[in-house]
Amino acid sequence: MTMMKYEKTKEFSRNLKKLQKKFSTLQDDLEVNKQYRIELFHCKEIDSGSIFEIKGIENSDTLQFFKVKKFQCKSLKGRGAKSGIRVIYAYIPQEQKIVFLEIYFKSNQENENKQRIHDYINANK
Repeated sequence: MTMMKYEKTKEFSRNLKKLQKKFSTLQDDLEVNKQYRIELFHCKEIDSGSIFEIKGIENSDTLQFFKVKKFQCKSLKGRGAKSGIRVIYAYIPQEQKIVFLEIYFKSNQENENKQRIHDYINANK
């Protein structure tokens, strides 16, 4: 039973599709991370040390931005939660809703695309 509602932006879906060619288990891994990382963090307030608030973005009571750093990916055997996969999402507390904005592999991209976050903020004002 999911307590959270989830959405994906077009950009996120594009990122996911591209990464899935390299990491075939990514869709399943995302489901596991939703349940054992995101929902525990936001619904049960259990911090596994894998989710970090994104700094330099104006977080408010109505809209907050986070990065999942410890993302377990079965395709990256032996690396556990240190897979290098990063997931960026917006959290809307009143609606108990997560909107996935970006997923990337750290060796291809150092940090989140802050412009994408600003575009999301501006589109949802």
